[in-house]
Amino acid sequence: MEIFEALDATECVYSAAQLAGVDPKTVRRYARMRDMGLAVDAPIIRPKMIDPFMPKIEEWVERSQGKVRADKLHERLQLLGFTGDERSTRRAVAKAKERWNAGHHRTYRPWITEPGLWCQFDWGWGPKVPGPGGEEPRETLLFCAWLAWSRYRVVIPTWDRTLPTLISCIDSMLRALGGAPTYALTDNEKTVTIDRVAGVAVRHPQIVAAGRHYGLQVHTCVPFDPESKGGSEATVRIAKADLVPTDANLQSEYASFAELRGACAIFCQQVNNRAHRETGKAPSSMLDIERKRLHQLPEAPHTLALGESRQVLRDQTVRFGSVRYSTPPGLVGSEAWVRADGDELVVVVDLSTLPVRPDWMQGPAGLAEVARHPLSMPGRPVIDLSHYPDHPQDMDGSPRPPKPKPVNEQEKAFLELGPGAKSRLIEASAAGTTRIRVKMAAAVELAALVSVAEVDIALGLAATAGRFDEGDLMSIVQHRRHGARPADLVVADEAHSVQPGTSAWADFGRKAT
Repeated sequence: MEIFEALDATECVYSAAQLAGVDPKTVRRYARMRDMGLAVDAPIIRPKMIDPFMPKIEEWVERSQGKVRADKLHERLQLLGFTGDERSTRRAVAKAKERWNAGHHRTYRPWITEPGLWCQFDWGWGPKVPGPGGEEPRETLLFCAWLAWSRYRVVIPTWDRTLPTLISCIDSMLRALGGAPTYALTDNEKTVTIDRVAGVAVRHPQIVAAGRHYGLQVHTCVPFDPESKGGSEATVRIAKADLVPTDANLQSEYASFAELRGACAIFCQQVNNRAHRETGKAPSSMLDIERKRLHQLPEAPHTLALGESRQVLRDQTVRFGSVRYSTPPGLVGSEAWVRADGDELVVVVDLSTLPVRPDWMQGPAGLAEVARHPLSMPGRPVIDLSHYPDHPQDMDGSPRPPKPKPVNEQEKAFLELGPGAKSRLIEASAAGTTRIRVKMAAAVELAALVSVAEVDIALGLAATAGRFDEGDLMSIVQHRRHGARPADLVVADEAHSVQPGTSAWADFGRKAT
């Protein structure tokens, strides 16, 4: 402005240059740009050595769809006679690519969502977690779902992405949402799309059956175009950023799959209870509104979501992954569904199909979880002892103590004295004691004279001390009458021997001094 003011006052380029303290050429150039209506503060574009080659550079960038490498293009320019530096070529190629991308940039139409209409789900690689049974850490997968209108997210960790696992995750997702939307959008995996005919996706029959079961229609995105399902892609990216241990989030390694499952639950609670940037409201509060537009879910999940079908064998076990897992009694010969839920095996049975319902089963008829075991490795069966209440052996093969069952009135009268009588009978039988029935009758008579509780305690002490002779029971009763406690019981063994000492024979045969 000082240059223009001096020029207007003197109307002479040289005089204005002296007053403004600049070169006359600068004054002349500014005056010419003002007369032409150009910005005087615009950068000065000087001619460059690569300018004659710019049309060819733009042609190569157009032909390569903006992917040509600058170093390869520089080699071609040298063949055409370009003698400049490679840095000049890189700058020219970068500007050419910038102009090409500006003309071919992909535009998006805003997606105006409706409540209860769309949800999206996708898979992402999760952190490494120690496998079941203390195996080496292996990769996990994250099932990430996103409800479009409310922006409600669900993240479920799994070991695999098979079809039963997928349908199980869909069932868990829908039950977390509280209903089923009309459509679900996902990727073109073999568990969803088995083929493409003339560009039309052929759905997997099982996924169609599952969608019909829940009132949900599954759609797939454009092949090799993840941007067409950007909501689920963003959900996967956000979940991995918080759940997968990296140097950026300072997340520590997970000690078990259960710990990862808890971390996913905490993550979902955090992202669903904070205000979303797009809507300004928490997704959990918007889900309460969207639930009114969701379809009601069936009470029972799809059978494929329950896992693989198995038959309960005669030993009350089902086989999964070459490992036997026990089931409760009363299910032999029936059909069961088994599936891996994290590091556990879940066994589900349809109670309505059982010909005779066992006594331990409670609740309404239908699908019910009857057993849950930690996953094991081949050669290591998982057996729950509570599933075999009447079996005569323990897990290590040792026999269990027999259960006395009276067959006449005399035996019944003795066993009714209490648990001490049962212990005395078992221990005396194992020790090969004779005249057991006579001693049982004597105990009953003594209980009528003293008291049942006192005799039962004495029988228990006798069984513990291994005293099964005729007068042992009476001796114990009398001993207790003098204030002896059961804690003062001494068992005859090598530490408490009743044999006299041999110190008197120490000098036998020695000469007296």
